[in-house]
Amino acid sequence: MRHFSALLLALILCAGAISCKQEPQVKPEYPFNDPSLSVEERVNDLLSRLTSEEKVSMMMNNSVAIERLGIPAYNWWNEALHGVARAGEATVFPQVIGIAATFDEDLNLETYTIASDEARAKYNDAMANGYYRQYYGLTFWTPNVNIFRDPRWGRGHETYGEDPYLTSRMGLAAVRGLQGDDKNFFKANACAKHYAVHSGPEPNRHSFDVTVSPTDLWETYLPAFKTLVTEGNVQEVMCAYNRYEGDPCCGSTKLLIDILRSRWNYQGIVVSDCGAIDDFYVRGRHETHPDALTASKDAILSGTDLECGSSYRSMVEGIQKGVITDADLDPHVGRLIADRIELGMLDPEDRTPWKDYNLDMVCTPEHIAHSLKVARESMVLLKNNNNVLPLSKDIRKIAVVGVNADDSTMLLGNYNGTPRSVVTILDGIKAKFAKAEITYVEGSKLVDGYVERIRNSADTRQRRPQFYEGVVEGSAPAAPVYTPPQPWFAPENYDEVVAQVKDAEVIIYVGGLSPNLEGEEMRGVSYEGFKGGDRTTIELPAVQSKLLAALRTTGKPVVFVLTTGSTIGLEKDEPSYDALLVAWYPGEQGGNAVADVLAGDYNPAGRLPLTFYKSTEQLPDFEDYDMAGRTYRYFSGEPLYPFGYGIGYTSFAYGKGKLSKSSIKKGASVKLSFEVRNNGGSDGEEVAQVYVRRLNDPSAPLKSLRGFKRAAIKAGASRKYEFTLGPDAFSFYDSSVDDLAEKAGDYEILFGSSSADKDLQKLTLTVK
Repeated sequence: MRHFSALLLALILCAGAISCKQEPQVKPEYPFNDPSLSVEERVNDLLSRLTSEEKVSMMMNNSVAIERLGIPAYNWWNEALHGVARAGEATVFPQVIGIAATFDEDLNLETYTIASDEARAKYNDAMANGYYRQYYGLTFWTPNVNIFRDPRWGRGHETYGEDPYLTSRMGLAAVRGLQGDDKNFFKANACAKHYAVHSGPEPNRHSFDVTVSPTDLWETYLPAFKTLVTEGNVQEVMCAYNRYEGDPCCGSTKLLIDILRSRWNYQGIVVSDCGAIDDFYVRGRHETHPDALTASKDAILSGTDLECGSSYRSMVEGIQKGVITDADLDPHVGRLIADRIELGMLDPEDRTPWKDYNLDMVCTPEHIAHSLKVARESMVLLKNNNNVLPLSKDIRKIAVVGVNADDSTMLLGNYNGTPRSVVTILDGIKAKFAKAEITYVEGSKLVDGYVERIRNSADTRQRRPQFYEGVVEGSAPAAPVYTPPQPWFAPENYDEVVAQVKDAEVIIYVGGLSPNLEGEEMRGVSYEGFKGGDRTTIELPAVQSKLLAALRTTGKPVVFVLTTGSTIGLEKDEPSYDALLVAWYPGEQGGNAVADVLAGDYNPAGRLPLTFYKSTEQLPDFEDYDMAGRTYRYFSGEPLYPFGYGIGYTSFAYGKGKLSKSSIKKGASVKLSFEVRNNGGSDGEEVAQVYVRRLNDPSAPLKSLRGFKRAAIKAGASRKYEFTLGPDAFSFYDSSVDDLAEKAGDYEILFGSSSADKDLQKLTLTVK
């Protein structure tokens, strides 16, 4: 116990994940410092030297230094959702839902490779200065691979959309980009979150209990996590806030031991969402446990290695009382030690391949150019009546309307870094059409009530408040409360707006949503259609719908640039615009990307990672996690725009497909090939999609994505697409094994340009 006083003092000084700056320690020579030994030998040596209290201290995200052994402090909490976040300047890529719209795995691998380059540069600089602050480590709590099952969920824009296969492939690329491919060290850690069955509602996530059918669990909610674990060797998994079948996810033996550890053979770290252990016992939350001690014990014994929070401090008392033992803690601490070794943290600084990375590698012109490339690829053109787009380079008068046109912070989404500069959509249009007279009118608020804006802010440090994963260690258990911004009242005299824009040759309306309206547990957000970060309806807010209708009365072409992180129900607004371009939250180069598409300098080829429903009436109950009636896989109605849909400035024709076999045995693969011809007058890219439909099985999805490939095709040229469909393509839930299993039977192999039946050709296959 002689070390406990020093430990407690260090915990107090470092509480709240504040800077904890310290001078680099001279490491004593112990076997755990010896790189020539195996990781297991080094782990066992360090474990043998730790006191019980020191072990407990290492199991919290804000792990204090153990100076007697030369172990530096480390804060496990870091973010890199779409670029390194919250650690000063970094390249900011489009929000993840926009990245999903690229349908481009290779591009995503490159994106997260850039992010990990910048992460190593920042980490090296921090370590050189003895700076152990939160957000400067190498353990990133990304990607978010939850399924965006309902467009009302406010955090859905952090995900890769509604489809398990698309989420799996894009998430896998993110993991590989972050973790690297060095044979000795991980470049950084990725983390699959939030495990599992987690997608809102935000206001009651700390008390919500989810129960789903085994079919939905295995076919929808788990596949992406399994892929990241079994194919990506992801190093961390974050357990979610909610309960699953009565047990908090961070205390669920079914999720953490039976499925994750036993079935998938996961060897990495399980980290709690921030404050999630508090939810076990805090009044008004799950209340499954009476206090921090019993909650922490059950979380640990159920498999949660690392807590983001401070409830695990109670384990010191637990050890003293014999409630839990060192032997119980050792496997968890061992995994944490192994992780730090495999990141190179306990080795001499010159041993990793990234030792020379420095801040000159952050926000480089090449990285900024890549952000622009991702933003361009994310643009989804959904409507283009009378070929109003692209706009002529000779156009003389353009009206730009909408508060989002000149909002720099909207572009950045959430969990974002700070770019060196931001190009707003208005900036991009002005630069692209430099010879045109451009009139800018804000027109209306985004929604009745308050809207926080920073217009074209060169100083992006003024960005909106951040919404963190939960609580900072040492703070009150409640999640941070969103403070509404000061009111801004825009004129709603639409006649006046019309008068200002009626002489324009084209009107570009930039509207939709904002990260100030949809996001994580935003308690102060309560407007019509919005509640606590979620939405209660998916329609365009009334003030914007009225403004669009007013713009239509000018008789001039109206182009709607929709900024959003989710589906908007636009059925009643469709008559008010001629073209619809979904720009998402497109990152620091978003304005240039939008302008490139409007001008025809880039031919859009993004595809919807979400179903665009016509209206809220087409949606089931938000709190019901049953997949019936949700997403393209189970929705039998007619959407406004289907999953996988998008058009461009050229046209493509699909040739007849060919299967290498008409029947295969279970365990075998089949090859699909077809040609796509660019029949238009401009070069473009086509995202070919392959779906599987299981016949004579009413429990199976209507169809399931099983392959996609984005490729460039010159005007007048053709390109051959080839796909291999293996056993996973024909795997569905099997109650006899309580898991996915390949099923014999008859199938349709569907291929084409979207998930809509009219856009797909059919081939038949029998699996014997």
